[in-house]
Amino acid sequence: MGDVLAGFHAAWEFESDSVLIRFERGIRTPKLFQALGERRIPHEAISAVTLSPGKRGTVVLHAVPRPGADPLMEAAAGQLKEGCDPYRLVLPAERETLAEYYADELRAQLPPDGTESTDRFLVAPPEAPLQFKAYDGKASFDGKLVSFRWFWTGASSAKWKAGDQSFPVTDLSGIEWRSPEVFEGHLRLLRRETPVAQPAQADQDPAAVVFGLGYGPVHESLPFAASVLAAVRASGPAANSDGPGTVAAVTPAVRRDPADIADRIRHLGELHQAGLLTDDEFTVKKTELLAEL
Repeated sequence: MGDVLAGFHAAWEFESDSVLIRFERGIRTPKLFQALGERRIPHEAISAVTLSPGKRGTVVLHAVPRPGADPLMEAAAGQLKEGCDPYRLVLPAERETLAEYYADELRAQLPPDGTESTDRFLVAPPEAPLQFKAYDGKASFDGKLVSFRWFWTGASSAKWKAGDQSFPVTDLSGIEWRSPEVFEGHLRLLRRETPVAQPAQADQDPAAVVFGLGYGPVHESLPFAASVLAAVRASGPAANSDGPGTVAAVTPAVRRDPADIADRIRHLGELHQAGLLTDDEFTVKKTELLAEL
């Protein structure tokens, strides 16, 4: 075990080849930190270390990630607020001398080519399976397959026409994550090859889910995006039997989560009671969902 420097919301343990960051789970800790739990950052994944004054009598120790090294930061693409940056350790100002010591020690461990972009991820991504609720559907990822299941309320007619979607990571070239804290937040899967261009608007694209107030929050959708991105990078060129860029509709090849099925049936019942579904439509959809159990 190496030396430990504890700050607000996190503690950094300095090891011979890496920094182990453990995040607190307190009520004031950013939800993204709580979702991440802990992260091991190899020295080769760090390009620089800075120490600067923070707000209200604090100092900030910042390990600047190397370009291309961390799937989480690559997916975020500069959209994270400072308070949610997992590479910043905020400390009381009276610990500045100690922080400077550890900053110097860490700088001495960085590789000489640390500022250059790397062609592979050096930091482990959040582990699958992962899932979250977007405004127009539920997104899930099991490590090999990304699935979107549309909600009756929220999903556009274009998505309903396309049907629930399933995307093997071997058919993808990357992801596009736009923070739910900005206008038109969404998560879009980028396909290696498609017969037609993907729609410009995420709400019309069956390869995307859109966010909204309370839907697709950063602490759920960003780790999801990072995990998918890492899997896509690891998969390399698509080796597929049906042709590149194939997008298949979801079929009940495996048993579904009973809780998910129950949620969808409950939602169908609400639509039925509101007069938005006929008796026959409700019965047919309910039967289809029960068949997936």
